[in-house]
Order: sequence, then C-alpha cells, then structure tokens
Amino acid sequence: MHIPDGYLSPKTCGVLFAAMVPVWYLALRRVERTLDVERLPFLAFSAAFVFVMMMFNFPLPGGTTGHVAGGALAAIVLGPWAGVVAMSLALFLQAILFGDGGVTAFGANSFNMAFVMSFTGYYVYRTLNRGRDGTRWLWAASFAAGYASVNLAALAAAVELGLQPSIAQSTTGAPLYAPYPLSVTVPAVLVPHLLFFGPVEGVATALVVSFLARTNADLLYRPAEAAPRPMWAVVVVMALLTPLGLLASGTAWGEWSVDELHTIAGFIPEGMARLEGWWEGLMPGYTVSGMGPSLSYIVSAFIGSAAVVAGIYLVGKVWHR
Repeated sequence: MHIPDGYLSPKTCGVLFAAMVPVWYLALRRVERTLDVERLPFLAFSAAFVFVMMMFNFPLPGGTTGHVAGGALAAIVLGPWAGVVAMSLALFLQAILFGDGGVTAFGANSFNMAFVMSFTGYYVYRTLNRGRDGTRWLWAASFAAGYASVNLAALAAAVELGLQPSIAQSTTGAPLYAPYPLSVTVPAVLVPHLLFFGPVEGVATALVVSFLARTNADLLYRPAEAAPRPMWAVVVVMALLTPLGLLASGTAWGEWSVDELHTIAGFIPEGMARLEGWWEGLMPGYTVSGMGPSLSYIVSAFIGSAAVVAGIYLVGKVWHR
C-alpha cells in the first residue's frame, strides 16, 4: 500500500495532503493534552516497532508481495490520535530515508495507513471488546480490528489509484499516471487483502495485543493513564529478524518501477515517467553501500528505528515547551 511517486496526479496528492493537515494538527493537539512525559518513550518505541514491522514482506502467488502495516496495533496500544502520529512519522521516514513510498504521495499514504487504519482499527477493537472479559473476546476483537483496518486502507488505496485514468489524461486519452481503472485496481488490491493480508494483519495484531494483555495489560491504551516501560528490547529483536522480509521476492501490486510497469502494461504513462524515482531515498531500497542484503536490512532497521525514536522525542520536546 506504499504508493510510489508518479502513480497519483499532483492534484490527487495535493487534495489528500490537504485532507491530512487538519488530521495531523488535531492528532498533535490531542496527544499534547493526553501524553505525559513518562509515556513519551513508549510512544517512541511503539512507533519504531511499527516501522520495523513494515519491513517484513510476505509473498503472494503471481510474484507480488505485501507486509503487515500495524496501524490497528498502534491505535490499540497508543490510542487512535497517537497512532496517527506514530504511523505518519514511520511513513515519512520510510519515504525520506529508503524511498519506500513516494514523497509526493506521503499525504495519500498517511491518509490510508495512518488515518484510516488507526481509527478503523481502534473503534472496531473498542466496540467488540467493550464490556467483555476473557482472552477469546480480546483475541477476536484484535483480529477483527487488524483485518478490517488493513482492508479499508487497501480499498482507499485502490480507489485512489483507480480514479487516476479518469482524472488525468493526455491529449490522446492515455492515462498520465496510474494506468488501471477501478474495475482493475479494486479487485487486484482488495482480493489479496481480503483473503491473505487481512488474516495475516489480524493474526499479527491479535497475537501482540493478547501477549501484552497477559504480560502487562497497562500497555494497552486507556485514556489518562501513565505508560509503562518502553519497548526497546522488542524493537531490537525485530530489527535483527528483518532479513526474513527478504525471503519474499517480487514487487507489491501497484508499486512497480517504470520499467516493471512497461513490461506489464506495455507503456509508461507520461506523468509517471516525469515523477517516478525523482526521490529514491538516502538509502534506497533499504541498502547500505558495501554491505550485503541481510546486513543492509538490519542496519536500515536500526537506523530507521533510531530516526523514529529521535523524531518522536523531538516532537515531544516541542509539545511540552
């Protein structure tokens, strides 16, 4: 669901970025009022956990891949507004540092994975788990939250991509950006999420939430409560395991390079050719010069996690001035 540069028209990117501006403002203000200094480390390391989680890719038949997004998990643990902040920062650093997701599409990716996933996941979980006790209810509510949130985010991305041929065309009628209409993008994106990535997201969310509930229930979001210990140890273990994400080869649907799209579609849209790849990231593709793929992935995970933690602390200092 990381939409690259060149797939969305400038107008679409502008509209979605403008839509996210009040969301970011409200999220920061809400977190400013509810987040105390003691909870800041937990927010920072939770955001780093989400960042690392998105580095684990899973293969799909046909040569495509995908990954767990973690939006529902972030919202259940941090609350929906703090989830927006954590997910947005993770997405921003992925785009800037590693070229994972377009800089021009940052507003769209944040709308899909930070806003839609956080609020859908949180309120599905809260609705299903309210007033009920027991591990089964908790597991079911967490699974449903992960499943519903990732599928709604996928649907949003599919609609954004599928509208492009009718929004932006050349004088000959050829699409300038994402070339496939809604009749192609919606089933191509949504079916794999309904059948595979939705259950994977749901299970991952349920496993982590159930584990936290058993070991330290205070980690789960409750308004006006202080935070427990940070999750630095979990982030370190996840970062060391990130090379497992390299086992999945191929490119996620709708995230192809222009060369891959030319092979698939037979042409390269003009607008995409102008925008695609204009920012490849400081370490494009999670690669570090002079290192092999596995070590590069681990180093990238630590660098990205450190950047997320530093970013949260920097914003936190501004909040508490």
